[in-house]
Amino acid sequence: MYKHILVAVDGSATSDKALAEAINLAKDQQARLKIVYTVDDASIFTAADVPDAVGIEKSWIAAGQKILEKARKKAEDAGIEVETKLLQTDIMGEKIPDAIVNEAKTWPADLLVAGTHGRRGLAHLLMGSVAEGIVRSSPTPLLLVRGK
Repeated sequence: MYKHILVAVDGSATSDKALAEAINLAKDQQARLKIVYTVDDASIFTAADVPDAVGIEKSWIAAGQKILEKARKKAEDAGIEVETKLLQTDIMGEKIPDAIVNEAKTWPADLLVAGTHGRRGLAHLLMGSVAEGIVRSSPTPLLLVRGK
């Protein structure tokens, strides 16, 4: 049923659960897996008082590449055909969910998998929700994996 599964990771425990679920599904469905990590350039370069935006961007990219490599290893150890991609938002206001959904459309994914922290109230208001943004804009079927 699913031949191309895209999973978004961020290095969190919730993201690790989503990756594990995506790996299990890919194995069951004999599907290809694409793992993405998104660097939010829009938030780095539009912040007013960031003294070293380029340095911060480089460190976020390096961290993302490490997370992707760790995720790739997990998928390969499970015998899954996998590719990874580091995404970057543009500085014109693209959001992380937009970058993920656009990649799912372009690849094209049959299923998009993401973790959700399930924040509510003030934490949700302040931090927003990548998962909620994906739900609002994804034309691709979506599996949300709940954290704790």
